[in-house]
Amino acid sequence: MFRYYLGLGLHSLRRNPVLTALMIVLIGAGVASSMITFAALRALTADPLPQKSAQLFGPQIDNWGPANRGTNDEPPQELSYTDAVALLNSHKALRQTAIYETVLSLVPADARRAPFTVKGYAATRDMFAMFEVPFTNGGSWSAEDDAKGGSSVVISWKLSEKLFGGTRSLGRRVSLGGHDYRVVGVMADWNPQPRFYAEGSIHSVTDVGNPPDFFVPFETAINFQLIDSWGENCTNDYKGAGWNDLLHSQCDWISFWVQLPTAADAQRYKAFLDGYAAEQQRIGRFPWAPNNRLRSLMQWLDYLHVVTEETRVAFLLAIGLQLVCLVNTVGLLLAKFMRRRGEIGVRRALGASRGAIHAQFLIEAGMVGAAGGLLGLALTAFGVFGMGSFFEARVARLVHIDMSLLGLTLLTSIVATLIAAVYPTWRAAQVQPAWQLKSN
Repeated sequence: MFRYYLGLGLHSLRRNPVLTALMIVLIGAGVASSMITFAALRALTADPLPQKSAQLFGPQIDNWGPANRGTNDEPPQELSYTDAVALLNSHKALRQTAIYETVLSLVPADARRAPFTVKGYAATRDMFAMFEVPFTNGGSWSAEDDAKGGSSVVISWKLSEKLFGGTRSLGRRVSLGGHDYRVVGVMADWNPQPRFYAEGSIHSVTDVGNPPDFFVPFETAINFQLIDSWGENCTNDYKGAGWNDLLHSQCDWISFWVQLPTAADAQRYKAFLDGYAAEQQRIGRFPWAPNNRLRSLMQWLDYLHVVTEETRVAFLLAIGLQLVCLVNTVGLLLAKFMRRRGEIGVRRALGASRGAIHAQFLIEAGMVGAAGGLLGLALTAFGVFGMGSFFEARVARLVHIDMSLLGLTLLTSIVATLIAAVYPTWRAAQVQPAWQLKSN
């Protein structure tokens, strides 16, 4: 019977191509608008490390005080060097890392090649295990390099290919920022988005889609005076000059992450933060009560408003447009089905049940939904490629087309059309055969 109803539906759609085309365009446009904005929302709300995010926390310590907190009473988003080192030395978490971004000039060993700029991070070795960074060769640097600042570097596979052309790169020398480093590891393709681990990178256009080129030991970066590429956040009264003043200042520029496997571990670490701040208050460094935060990875992204307001508004507008399209589709289907009252009456008189009428018209509506879905796929692909015209660049660069998005677009189109067809189909099934036969 399905093939029979499929044939009836196809014949009916061909009889009125203009009305059929109008319904397909309405469905396709409505679904595409919602899917394009859904793709943007999905990219921004995605969990960068779904297998680990519940264990990762970003501590915040208020080293600025009430006068510099602003209206939301929140502590700074990053830590000062003094506080970052204190937390590293405490070893109160299963794993921990201080991290900040830096941009350096790389001089290839081949003198015929021009130097070029690379972007990477200073971090501690725990970072690789915390964030589950995969390696194609080698691994992280040693604990001794962490403690003393050894000249080791972990590079991306793309940088390895660019420098060494696919040959073995472990143990090779790389000149970064005027210093020689030894390659101890080559990262596989690793670039979680949004780039949660460094606060300045989250809202960056240039950091979206581009994996980091390298990682060097945090202590090495401090010894070599590698500056933070995003700059430091200092109070208005800061008068320091030079690297040593920065290290002893209250300027905040270092992101910090800890791995706390259980809720009890998180509670203990929060108590430790409050105790640390209370101790700083006691010795006179913080002349105010502790005001700390400990947010999980997803809470951190929500706090930083990674999902832009324009994305939320665009998604709501797209849903509204789809509803308008569906309402219009309901009207068109109702008009189309009720114009066939005579046909329905004859079928009912010949013994067709109301269930058979429902099946016939729902299959016909499903065909319209499938055709609208195919149009929606094309419009969605076109919209995703042109997202830079509707959303800010960092959002547009995060969005991509995959099979799940295409499948959801087609499924949404068919389901939405079937929902739109419920009332018109019910009305068609209520046609009384005797009245239609008598009138005909």
